[in-house]
Amino acid sequence: QVQLVESGGGLVQAGGSLRLSCAASGRTISAYAMGWFRQAPGKERDFVAAINWNGINTYYANSVKGRFAISRDNAKNMAYLQMNSLKPEDSAVYYCAATSGTGYAFLQMRSSYSSWGQGTQVTVTS
Repeated sequence: QVQLVESGGGLVQAGGSLRLSCAASGRTISAYAMGWFRQAPGKERDFVAAINWNGINTYYANSVKGRFAISRDNAKNMAYLQMNSLKPEDSAVYYCAATSGTGYAFLQMRSSYSSWGQGTQVTVTS
């Protein structure tokens, strides 16, 4: 399995931006699709975005479409989530995940992912 470590979370005002990073080790991520999920207190871990192994296909939850952008750099073994126009409801712990599967239906399911990071906190104030 690949090991994942997220970074880049923090406290930001509504309308601001953050860029989350996901550093992979142990295996190259070029064989994996990468996903971002988030979990607010008392809620389930929800799909945010995913990207296929070569970066050609990206998928987003409706709630973040047009505001967030997922990307990857296989040469650096990194994945990213650029978050713009942040809202208080975006506050959550954000998790990076890796899977060998593909396709939107598969990639939006939490159970599809075999490797997870420890999460990074994002707090958006109004």
